[in-house]
Order: sequence, then structure tokens, then C-alpha cells
Amino acid sequence: MKNLKIGTRLGLAFAVVLLLLAVMTVVGIMRLQSASTKTEALVAENVRNERLVAEWQKVVEVNAARTTAAYMVADPAQQKSIEAQMAASSGRATEIQDALGKLLTHPASRAAYDKVLANRKAYVDQRKAVYKAKAEGDAETAARLFIDMEARRVSYLGALDEVTEAEHKNLDAIAAEIQAGNRSGRNMLIALGAAAVALGVGFAWMTTRSIVRPLNAAVQIAQTVASGDLSRRIEAHGEDEPAQLLKALKSMNDNLAGIVTEVREGTENIATASQEIASGNHDLSTRTEHQASTLEETASSMEQLTSAVRNNADNARTARELAATASDVAARGGSVVNEVVNTMGSINAASTRIVDIISVIDGIAFQTNILALNAAVEAARAGEQGRGFAVVASEVRNLAQRSAQAAGEIKTLINDTVQQVQAGSALVNQAGSTMDEVVSSIQRVTAIMSEIATASSEQTVGIEQINQAIVQLDNVTQQNAALVEQAAAAASAMQDQAGRLTGQVGRFKLAARPTARLAIS
Repeated sequence: MKNLKIGTRLGLAFAVVLLLLAVMTVVGIMRLQSASTKTEALVAENVRNERLVAEWQKVVEVNAARTTAAYMVADPAQQKSIEAQMAASSGRATEIQDALGKLLTHPASRAAYDKVLANRKAYVDQRKAVYKAKAEGDAETAARLFIDMEARRVSYLGALDEVTEAEHKNLDAIAAEIQAGNRSGRNMLIALGAAAVALGVGFAWMTTRSIVRPLNAAVQIAQTVASGDLSRRIEAHGEDEPAQLLKALKSMNDNLAGIVTEVREGTENIATASQEIASGNHDLSTRTEHQASTLEETASSMEQLTSAVRNNADNARTARELAATASDVAARGGSVVNEVVNTMGSINAASTRIVDIISVIDGIAFQTNILALNAAVEAARAGEQGRGFAVVASEVRNLAQRSAQAAGEIKTLINDTVQQVQAGSALVNQAGSTMDEVVSSIQRVTAIMSEIATASSEQTVGIEQINQAIVQLDNVTQQNAALVEQAAAAASAMQDQAGRLTGQVGRFKLAARPTARLAIS
């Protein structure tokens, strides 16, 4: 048992108990299944057979009443009708007879069934004899045979009752068999349960004993080691977990003894090394403080440089914004000049149109003058009668001449205006070209200022990162100085700890004398 693992022992114990429980479960299920099957067969077969027998009895009783009616009736036609009904009922009785012949399997039921067949044949033969005697007119013989037929009918029905009684007895026998099976299954389950309990208790006791005893020994060893006694000899036998635990405790005890020996030898070395570390930390602390002072001056210079670069970046950003504003203004001025050019073109076109209209008016005045002249000539030819018309023609001619003179003056003024507008258009076109060049130049200046501002921003970011790095380096240097001081304090504390460690290690008792031996099996 001691060479088996604890898991194997527990698994074996539980496996045996579970196997017995599984057997109990299988036996119980088989018994229940058997009882269920027998009960179903009992109910289905016996109830079906009893129903067929009851129906057969009912058919026999109905046919008996019809037989009596056919015997009593005097009308041959009515007798034939009743006999036809009897034939149909007899056919149903034959069907029931054939069905029961296949279903009845119990010997007692088969014997009662055979008796029913014999009584039915005797009853049917007697009924035929009654009808034959009646048909031949032998009333006395028919009456005697009818009485015998009634006795055979009673025997016929009694035989059917015997079939029912045999089925009841068969039912009781099956019920008794089921009860016996139930009792047998119960006794088997009780026996298996008792065996499972006994085996479970036995395995539990054996497993507990094989585990607890080695564990108690391991506890004693651990308490001995905890008290500082490393001189005890430990032995273990077996391959189970408690034996492995004892082997591990033995290895731990031996390792602790070696460690304590090495610690005793190393504490003096630690004390010497801690003194050297304290001296080196003091020198390192002095150099670290000097380096921290230098980094503080560098950080101050970098902060001034960062401020100057930041101002340059702000100025470049402001210049870029002003250049962008000037570019927008120049662009709007160019747009206005373009609109002026367009307006001057429209004015020039309108002036040209006015000149054309004045030319038309001048032509009309010239034609009117000629017409007035012609009218005056015609009035002169008319003599006295045309004098009034001549006066009117003279006035019209005067008006035409005045209109022509005014049109000429207007044409002269318009021509001067057109020339001035054309000159203004040329100047405006030149101004528009100049504004386009100004806008292009300002846009290039804006782009250059944007690049300068971007470069200044990047320089600002880079210098700030350098400044942050120097600040971080300063912080790290200061932290290093603090760590050096802490290391010096730690070295001093380590000297104290080495002294206390020497005292603590001295509490352990090593194998400097004959060792006590503890064997665990």
C-alpha cells in the first residue's frame, strides 16, 4: 500500500464503491424494467382476453334469445329473418373464437378454451336438431330438444366463465411472480449496499492510516527544523506522497545546513564589502553633486534659448498672419480692379453706341433740312398760296440745322469721352496686371513666412524637448545623488544587518556531534 500514490489509493477506494453503486443501479433498473414489462403484459393481455370473452358471452346470450324467438315464431319468414341475424352473430363469435385461440397461451386457459369449443359445438348441433324437428312438424320432439338445448347453453356460458376464471388465476400468478422478483431485487440491493458500506469503511480506514502516520512524522520533523535543530537524520521508505514529503524534508534539512554554513562564512565577507561600498558611495556622492550643479547651469541656459526661439516663432507666426491678411486685401483689390475694367469696357461700349445714335440723328437732321429746302422750293413755285407753307418749311429747316449742329457738338463730346474711356481702360488693365503681380508676390511671401513659422515651431519643439531632457537628466542626477546617499545609509545598515545575521545564524545547531536518527517507514 505504501508504494501506491494517495491519488491511486483514493481512486481505487472510490472506484470500488462506485462500481458497487453502479451494480446496484443496474440491478435496480433491470428489476424495475422486468416488473414494468410483466405488468404491461399482465394488463394488456389479460384485459384484452377478458374483453373478448365478455363479448363472446354477450353474443351467446343474444343468440340464445334469438333462438328462443325463432323457435316460438310461427311465421317462416320471421324465422328466416331471425336466423339471418343469428348467423351474423355466430360469425362474430367465430372471429372471437379464432382470436382467443391465438392469444390464450396459459395451459389452464387453453384447457378452458378447448372446453368452450366442445360446448359450443354441442350447443350448435342441438339448436340445429331443434329447428329440424320443428320444420318436420314434430312439436313434442322439438320441445324436448329445446329443453336440452337450454342446458347446453348454460354449459356453454359456464365454459366461458371458466376461461375468465383461468385468466384471473393467470393474472394472480404473474402478480405473485412480480412480487417475488421485487423481493429478490430488494434483498440484492440491500446486500450490495451493505457490501459497499463495508468496503468503503475498510478502504477509508486503510487510506487514512497510510496517510496520517507519515504526515504526523513529517510534522515532527518540520517542528524540529523550525526550532533550529538541523542535526537530525531523516530517512524515508516508499514511493507515495508522504514518503516524497519526507524525502523533500530531508533535502530541505540538508540544504538548510549547507546554507547556514555558507551564511556564517559569508557574513564576514559582507561586513568587509559593506565598508568598501560605503567609502565608494561617499566619493560617488561628491561627484554626483558636482554634476548636478553643472546640469542646473545648463538647464538655465537652455531655458533662455528656448524663450528666444519661442519669441522668434511667435514673431514668424505674426508675420505669417499679416502676410496672409495682405494677400487677402490684395486679392480683394485685384477683384475690384477687375470689376472696374469690366465697368470701363461697358462704358466704352455704351459710348460707341451713343455715337452711332448721334450719327443717326445727324442723318435725320440732314434729310429734314433737304426736305425743308424742297418744301420751300415748292412753296415758291406755288406763289401766294404757298407762302405760309414756305414760312413753315423755313422754320423746319432752321430746326433741322440747329438739330444737326447740336448732334455734331454731342458727337464731338462723345468722341472725346470715348477716347478718355479707352485711355482709362488701358490704365485700369495695367493696374489689374500690377495687382495680380502684387497678389502673386504676397502669396509667395505668405508661403515663405509659413515655412519660416513652421520651422520656428519645429525648432521650438525640438529645443523644448532638449530642455525637458536636460531637466529630466538633472532630476535623474539629483535622484542618483539621493540614491547614493541612500546606498551609503544602506551599506551602513547592511553592516548592522551582517552583525545581526551572524547572531541569528549562530542559533542553528549543525551536525558537529553524533547525529540522532529518525527512520520513517
